[in-house]
Amino acid sequence: MGCWKQEGSNTWTFPTLVLCLYGFFNMMKPSEPFLTPYLTGPDKNLTIDEVTNQIFPVWTYSYLALLLPVFLITDYVRYKPVLLLQGISYIVTWLLLLFAHGVVAMQVMEFFYGMVTATEVAYYAYIYSVVSADRYQRVTSYCRSITLVAATVAAVLGQLLVSLADVSYFHLNAITLASVSLAFLCSFLLPMPQKSMFFHKKGVSETLPQPQKAVATLASNGPSSCQQQDEDCAAAGTGPAPQQQAEQPKPQNHMLRVLVQLSRDLRDCYSSRKLLYWSLWWALATAGFNQIVNYIQVLWDFRAPSHSSAVYNGAVEAIATFLSSVTSFMVAYVKVNWDLFGELALGIFSTIDAGSLFLMHFTTNIWSCYAGYLIFKASYMLLITIATFQIAVNLSMERYALMFGLNNFIALVIQTILTVVVVDSRGLGLNIVTQFLIYGSYFAVIAGIFLIRSICMLLSSKCKRKIARSWKEPLNLAEHEPKEQTVTGYTTRL
Repeated sequence: MGCWKQEGSNTWTFPTLVLCLYGFFNMMKPSEPFLTPYLTGPDKNLTIDEVTNQIFPVWTYSYLALLLPVFLITDYVRYKPVLLLQGISYIVTWLLLLFAHGVVAMQVMEFFYGMVTATEVAYYAYIYSVVSADRYQRVTSYCRSITLVAATVAAVLGQLLVSLADVSYFHLNAITLASVSLAFLCSFLLPMPQKSMFFHKKGVSETLPQPQKAVATLASNGPSSCQQQDEDCAAAGTGPAPQQQAEQPKPQNHMLRVLVQLSRDLRDCYSSRKLLYWSLWWALATAGFNQIVNYIQVLWDFRAPSHSSAVYNGAVEAIATFLSSVTSFMVAYVKVNWDLFGELALGIFSTIDAGSLFLMHFTTNIWSCYAGYLIFKASYMLLITIATFQIAVNLSMERYALMFGLNNFIALVIQTILTVVVVDSRGLGLNIVTQFLIYGSYFAVIAGIFLIRSICMLLSSKCKRKIARSWKEPLNLAEHEPKEQTVTGYTTRL
């Protein structure tokens, strides 16, 4: 049995299967859409203001504090220990949700949930260290699909249990605890990787897929530093050329050397204007999206109090996940020149996001709130898929992972500022309805930035075409003019 397991662990199927099981049970949380009704109900007996202004902000703060160190530690310890840490954090989170009481206890719970979200990076990064490069796309598809299926099934199951079987929120959380405990057990079956992206490389040929060994040419209006770094942009983390190594002192400490190389990679990648603007939208929009997802249940509970109204949070989350999957899938079949119209799409759909948030602010009807949330989430998922593709297509896998981590970190910094100023009781401590007015205005500003920039780009491209035509027209006229020939000093027309 042990020999079979060792042999199976060396193939791509065994770790992929175990990782998919791990992802499924981690996302199988039927209680999650009903967190706010559970906290404000008889089980915890917390007020809506305590939940909004004192408990939920802790998740943002802990996520921000943990993300950057966890991102680096994940690669250094080669992923599996971080997956085990995530499993432990999940279990502690739901044990506190089930058996702890009071504001402080729930704040501790939110801290551990911040640990859960900070360690999510290990889930997708792990697979790239145990499968060959030619299977990256297929395995990534499996892992992402299984989490979407699990989230949809969990939301539907939770809604059915609440609406039809009259199951209490406490028992929903007990089911979730059992599910995340199974995920924790699955993580022990994962083989320990022998390499990682940055700190434990085994050579570029093993790390990068063939199409990604040469970085695609970046936007023409960006600086050329990323394109001319002696193949530094061709494979992230390979280090400077031999001539550069002779000029610059090489750090003795391996970790310091890797960190220096990572900082160079980030500098080179953000020197591309195209990647810079897509990353700017990513950070701004993700900060707003996380804020909406974190507080949407509070708004629903305000519009239709759970103690006196039927709660359909699970059904709405299931539909939202399905619509997000459909819109993300559609991106693969849309033929658009994203270099020219990408920022216009960012502006238009950010406007739709802003409109849906304003709808949720001004309406008093819970069904309108539900509809606004569905539109908002589907629109964001469509755009984040486009942004991910536009960034990834120009970078090697290591550089994409770096930009992914830094963009999310910047998003968390922005989200933390929003939380401190708008939500936290030590800041303005605004009520939930006014918060959504602020969030709608926030997305309106994002839309304005990218609409203005896209219009300027389109006008600039039209001007360039007119100038090009004006240069061509005289040349075309010259071709039709009578030709001149010089004969013994005299010019004659033919």
